[in-house]
This record gives sequence, structure tokens and C-alpha cells, in this order.
Amino acid sequence: MIDRTVVSQDSQAAPASLAQAGLASTAVEALIARYGETGYMRDLRLAAWDAYQRIPMPSNRDEEWRRTDIRPLDLDAFQPVPEPDGRDEDSSALRATLASDDALAGLLVQRNGAEWSRSLDAGLAAKGVIFGTLDAVALEHPDLIAEYLARVVPADDDKFVALATAFRSGGAFLYVPRNVTVELPLRGVTWGDQAGLAICPRTVIVAETGADVTYIDDYASRGLANPSTGQGFSASVVEIVASPGSRVRYIGLQEWDPSVWSFATNRAMVDADATVNSLVVALGGRLSKARVQTHLRGRGASAEMLGVLFGTGRQHFDHHTTQEHIAPNTTSDLLYKAVLKDSSRSVFSGMIRAHKNAQKTDAVQTNRNLLLSSKSRADSIPNLEILANDLRCTHAAAIAPVDEEQLFYLQARGLARPDAVRLIVEGFFEPLLERIPLPGIRERLRASIEARIG
Repeated sequence: MIDRTVVSQDSQAAPASLAQAGLASTAVEALIARYGETGYMRDLRLAAWDAYQRIPMPSNRDEEWRRTDIRPLDLDAFQPVPEPDGRDEDSSALRATLASDDALAGLLVQRNGAEWSRSLDAGLAAKGVIFGTLDAVALEHPDLIAEYLARVVPADDDKFVALATAFRSGGAFLYVPRNVTVELPLRGVTWGDQAGLAICPRTVIVAETGADVTYIDDYASRGLANPSTGQGFSASVVEIVASPGSRVRYIGLQEWDPSVWSFATNRAMVDADATVNSLVVALGGRLSKARVQTHLRGRGASAEMLGVLFGTGRQHFDHHTTQEHIAPNTTSDLLYKAVLKDSSRSVFSGMIRAHKNAQKTDAVQTNRNLLLSSKSRADSIPNLEILANDLRCTHAAAIAPVDEEQLFYLQARGLARPDAVRLIVEGFFEPLLERIPLPGIRERLRASIEARIG
């Protein structure tokens, strides 16, 4: 049995002063007042604002940002919460995104930073599984929030993490107790459709010793752009704690509308004999800058890191990945695939770092890029930092147009060239899409990819 609650956004409407505050100190103070934050939650938001003011804006003089230009970004154009207007805006696009026959253990939907609906299987709740918005969990379980929120990704981790923490509105918290297995996936949906709104969600996933869980983190929007600048904005953070012997499967789906500047930090801490499998899908946005990091800090920890990117138009994707091997006998396997058409661009920079004590490390890093246009571009920068002396670390990268011999083979069997290209692209992505445990979401992504192929 699933307990399902639908929450009216009118009851969570922000005061006008907050909606007009912009990304400034007055908005931080108003957000604290809005949520009635005290103690750790209040101090965290204030510390994040201090860090945001202190940390310089990244530029192309910084190595990590050398290939990504954010100078056109106008942060003054955004507000931290939606403008309250007392009307129930059309939600058909959101409902279309939610439409699925997939069986779920729980669903949390947030629209413009406010809870829109939530559900959790009653049997899991009875076992101690906690799943809700960060603000709701902070009221009901303040000790858990103080223990885990902003511990994997501190508020001062970088400029955009600080911004996301200071202006956080919404976010999800999932806690799975010791030795509890969640058979069906849980899904969180972050949706934005308020023009000029800064979407700053945070997802915290905690799997205690021996726990097993799958989480689908869905980000999408329609019409986030500020009318005067044509820009939308999101800064998100994901924190994963995999305790000894646990297993976490995390799937992040990014389908922002074409106006959005997206900045994301995803980081997992993996303890002894625990496993984290992650798949990051980036299809939307004007610019998508993501840091995806896994810290293997316990003996026998393992990680699989997969990525799917498809660029069209002038989209720009910049993904920096880190496989951080801290303990001995740890393994990681990374595979990122990108397809680029028109004048789109992808930047991939991957780091395998093996610490001095990380003997018997086994790490693989692979990046493959398929170019469908002579104007598209991919940069692949693999990196190794090895301090141990008994290990195996390998990396590989490939950037190439569609193989003409493959096209000839398919065309010789009756396929028109566009259909042959479509078949090759679908085959390029299919091994990764098959790892998504929800058939409905798999089909949605296949349809999105097919639409982008044209």
C-alpha cells in the first residue's frame, strides 16, 4: 500500500519580499524565515552565503573551466523562489513527464522548489525508510539532517555549491536503515516552469550497513527562462553515503529546457564492501557543467560510473569525473558516451586518483564520442594520479564521426542514410540505457534521443 499526498503550492507560496529579493543576502534571510530554520539548517545557509561571497567566480584561467565560458551568465536575472500569483498554473507538461506504468516504491515531486506530491510504500515506512523533502525531514528528524546534510559536499566546496546551498529551495532526503532492501526504485522529480526562477535542489541518499536501494533523480523544466535575458538557471547537489556492505544505484536524468545554465555536483562516499552504480544522463540545457565524483574509502568498495550525453544546436556539456581510490582493494569502472550534432560541444575530463594506501586498485576510465556534424566538437582529457605501486589503472578515449563502412553496410541492406545513422546512434547508447531499471523511463529517453537524431 502506498500513502500518497498531494500538496497545494498555494500553501507554500513565498512572501512577495522573498520573490523580489533575487540572489542576495535578503533572499537568504527570507528563506530562513520562510522555512522557520534554526540551528544547523540556519547556520548552514548563512555559512553557504558567506562562502559564496568569498569564493571567486570561476573563469577560463582556471584549469577546470578553461574550455567552458560562463561570462554570458547573468545571475542577477534569477529569483530563489517563484513569484506568488495565486493561480494554479497549467501542469500538463509536468503530468506528461510523470506519466508511466513503472512500479515504484515511492515518488516525490517538487515543482518550482515546493512539494507537489509525495508517496512512500507503507511497508517500507514501517521498516524505517525515510523519504521526503529536506525541509520536512529537517522538522521530523533533525539529528539525521545534521549528521548527513552537506557532509559529503560541504557548503564551501565551490562557487556554485555555495550558491546552491545558500538558496536551496526543496530537495530530497532518502534514508534506508540497516539491512533493509528496497525492491522497487524510488523516484524524485524536480520540475521548474516559473520564468526567472533559480532551481537549487539537493538530494541526500543514505544507505546504512547492508541496505540496498535504487533512486531515480529526474530534473526537467519548461519555460524557466527570464523573459528579459532568455536565460534559465539551476545549481544542484547530490550526496550519496554508502555504508559498509550497502548498494546504491543512482540514476540522474537531466532534461532542462534549452534556456538553462546547469551546474551540478554529484559525489558518493563508498565504504568497505559497498557498491555504488551511477548513471548520469544529460540531454537538456544551454550549458551543463557537472562534477561527478566517487570516493572509495573502504577496503573492497566498488563503483560503476556511466554517462550518456546528446548535444544538439549549440549545447555545451562539460563533465569532470573523479574516481578517488583511498583504500586498498577497491575497483571502479567508468564509461561515458556522447553523441554530438550541429554545433554542440562536449568536454570530458576524467581523473583516476590512487592514494598511497590504495594498493590493489583496479580502475578503468573510458570516454567515447560520436560526431554527427563537422561543426560539432568533443574534447577528452583523461588523467591519472598514481601514488600506490601495486595496482591496475587504464584509460581510453575515442572521438570520431559515424563510421562510413558501417553506414555502407546498412545502406546496402536497404536502409536510407538517415535511418542508418539513427540505428548506429541507438546502438551506441543502448547498452547504457538498458541499465535503467524502469522501462517507462527507458522508453522516454529512447524517444528523446530519437527526436534529437532528427
